[in-house]
Amino acid sequence: MSSADFDLSTDFIDGIGGVRLAIHTMGDPRARPVLLLHGLFSSAEINWIRYGHAAKLAATGRYVIMPDMRAHGQSEASQDPAAYPMGVLVDDALTIVRTLGLTAFDLGGFSLGSRTSVRAVLAGLPPERLILGGMGLEGLAGWMKRSAFFIDAIDRFGTIRPGDPAYIAQQFMKQMNIDRQAARLLLQSIDDTPPDALAALTMPTLVVCGDKDNDNGSATRLVEALPDARYAEIPGTHMGSVTQRELGDAMVGFLEE
Repeated sequence: MSSADFDLSTDFIDGIGGVRLAIHTMGDPRARPVLLLHGLFSSAEINWIRYGHAAKLAATGRYVIMPDMRAHGQSEASQDPAAYPMGVLVDDALTIVRTLGLTAFDLGGFSLGSRTSVRAVLAGLPPERLILGGMGLEGLAGWMKRSAFFIDAIDRFGTIRPGDPAYIAQQFMKQMNIDRQAARLLLQSIDDTPPDALAALTMPTLVVCGDKDNDNGSATRLVEALPDARYAEIPGTHMGSVTQRELGDAMVGFLEE
């Protein structure tokens, strides 16, 4: 199955503060929803649609809902600091669920999308199943260090040479045409998640991570910190793992249990 086998629709809603958010959907709107949140500097297209993961989920009878986070994809990239209060991505996720009237649903994310999913559950979002892709324990508990890495890449944009750890981030920002001022403001709106808070995530959880992906720390340590989690290892680095068919396969297998 590919995205060409299913209708892909895009609508817009107002997030927190009236910021315009793009919501991409695939599959039957009457089917069970799964809400998927993409990673930093990425989009719903890159993380979920292009490599067939959304189509695999739609083929199982799921209604796949894939927002572009603010400052990403087709969503508004405001340069107003007031558009980025602390926890704004979590508030946007709660707004999406409320606006779409979702009740029984599942939730998944990749990288920053995983971090946002965790924080949204802690804020009261009640998915029945949770998928955390490209995430380790340190990517939650040590987010401020990770955020500082990306802010540095933004501040040195255009001067970073091959071999520098920030070079890949710079090139991805170029590829995705990221508004760097908006992205910098967004990064400053995100805080750490202490490991002891993870005890509240009692729903069945899949942690899925590339075998060469250590960008957000240890995925196995994250599994150990969660009450009801399992680990699926797939091929790839942090960015490369989203291109692998095994990511969609692991998500489908988990949600179909």
